[in-house]
Amino acid sequence: MQMRAKIKPRIDLHDREELKEALPLRTPYVVYIDPCDTCNFHCKFCPSGDGSLLRKTAGRGHGPMDFELFKSLIDQLGNFKDKIQVIRLYKDGEPLLNPHFPEMVRYAKDSGCCERVDTTTNASLLTPELSLQIIDAGLDRINISVEGINATQYQDFSGYKLDYDAFVKNIAFFYEHRNQCEMNIKINGDILTESQEQQFYADFGNITDGISVEHIIDYWPKFKQEKVTVNESVGLLGDEIKEVRVCPYVFYEMAINSDGSYSLCRFDWNHSMLLGRELGAYCSPKRVWDSTLLWEFQNMFLRGERTSRAYLLCAKCGLLKQGAPEDIDEFSQLLLDRM
Repeated sequence: MQMRAKIKPRIDLHDREELKEALPLRTPYVVYIDPCDTCNFHCKFCPSGDGSLLRKTAGRGHGPMDFELFKSLIDQLGNFKDKIQVIRLYKDGEPLLNPHFPEMVRYAKDSGCCERVDTTTNASLLTPELSLQIIDAGLDRINISVEGINATQYQDFSGYKLDYDAFVKNIAFFYEHRNQCEMNIKINGDILTESQEQQFYADFGNITDGISVEHIIDYWPKFKQEKVTVNESVGLLGDEIKEVRVCPYVFYEMAINSDGSYSLCRFDWNHSMLLGRELGAYCSPKRVWDSTLLWEFQNMFLRGERTSRAYLLCAKCGLLKQGAPEDIDEFSQLLLDRM
């Protein structure tokens, strides 16, 4: 099928230096900041879509991040010695539910503390007016998660009543006016027939820069995937399954929740691994990154202790079997010595 878009995954390492050469980092490569921890979708595979679960989960369901808190965080991120490669306005919920989202993009871009600003969204709220505001604010990349190829699939998989034709038109509008903003669209291929997958490419292949099909994996540790079937045959991107002992993410990512708390991991959906409370009332991103608490957490992986820490989400993390972008296991001792 002829289309403008390149078939490529949304995961982008930006040609950075290999971790085994770069660690330890004095500045995180990527900082996740969650604009909103709630979602308007109820996707079967995602804990943020389970309202009853979130009501029982301490620290979740507080909604949009306060804009003044966001500005304070961005100001403090400027204290790192190097520029952050990416500020990612996304973590647990739907970013566009924050009414200040375009302002957040603009403030982060104007701060000079990062090279790029991007986001991941279900795009259901992406009207032409909002698209122009986001593009004008300077967003560098938008990743759009498509959850079906018609209104019926959306209702079944995400519990959301979607005008599918209008949805496609709104995405096409963003693409036509995107200027500097790169667009990437992906879908969960495990819910599609072969003909439906071709329909996905037909609907979106000419209105995006990159396009891909992903698979359902055990994405959220300690969240029971009872409503979907986890694909045990391939990885997230259709690649070979290979479990790693050492999580690469914890060495180059920082995750800030919508209430301003810090998670040790961006997949910490139930906020059970918060970092920062022990560091005192004033806890800046740099202080968290430089803390011995984070250092000890990283070293735990290098010592090969991940699977023995049953109380951590990390112990049985499916992402480290089906979605780790970099394998640094064989360099564990080298990095431990260097740390």
